[in-house]
Amino acid sequence: MPDIRDDLTDALSDPDPVRRAQIQMLKPLPKRFYTTVSIGPAEGGGHTVLLDGRTVRTPAKQPLTVPTSRAAVLLAAEWDAQKDVIDPATMPVTRLANTAIDGVAKDVRAVFDDILNFAGTDLLCYRASEPEGLVARQAEHWDPIISWAADALSARFILAEGVVHQAQPRAAINGIAETLRAYATPLGLACLHTITTLTGSTLLAIAFAEQRLSAEEAWALAHLDEDWQIEHWGTDDEAFQRRENRWREMQAAAATLDALR
Repeated sequence: MPDIRDDLTDALSDPDPVRRAQIQMLKPLPKRFYTTVSIGPAEGGGHTVLLDGRTVRTPAKQPLTVPTSRAAVLLAAEWDAQKDVIDPATMPVTRLANTAIDGVAKDVRAVFDDILNFAGTDLLCYRASEPEGLVARQAEHWDPIISWAADALSARFILAEGVVHQAQPRAAINGIAETLRAYATPLGLACLHTITTLTGSTLLAIAFAEQRLSAEEAWALAHLDEDWQIEHWGTDDEAFQRRENRWREMQAAAATLDALR
């Protein structure tokens, strides 16, 4: 009998949410083919998800293994939550783990460096010149994180006005790199990279990882400018739904990173 798990490969692994949606529209969602979901020890250490006693595998046919039992619980909950059909859109932790195992593990340094590259153009360092209310709000809410990074991480960033690139001191980037090393596992970096790209800020991702901010606080700070615009000009349903979808991805990455502690 063909392994129906193979039908999930593209939909579960494609990093582009639009492409994932397109893939899923091209063919019907696979029916749930298992009865029980459990967690078991993985060969070589860690924990894996079992469907009717069989190990779940990644798109690259590797065991879907995570380092902690708490992370495995998150994975198992996603598989158990599938009812009549398996909808990859509702399985962000599984996609994250697939990415870590099949992608990040092959080149940890590249992902590490990409997170550092975001720090060089961090959202929190680029400030509005007007209106006055927005300028004040950015200073009120973003400055504490800039100060925290300087004091706690020895990462002193330079602020810029507008969108003109401001090179950051090498010492600041080194301070971020030193902190990032504590999370330099495939799944840890996959989580932090996701949070960084969703927020546009390595500082917010690190502040969450170091428990300086909650996921909700980091998300709100990342959308400070957008919320200012919404307060004054409103929003539309499409923009709201996009943000909701991205927030679910953020929650999955944050919960997974927490589960690795």
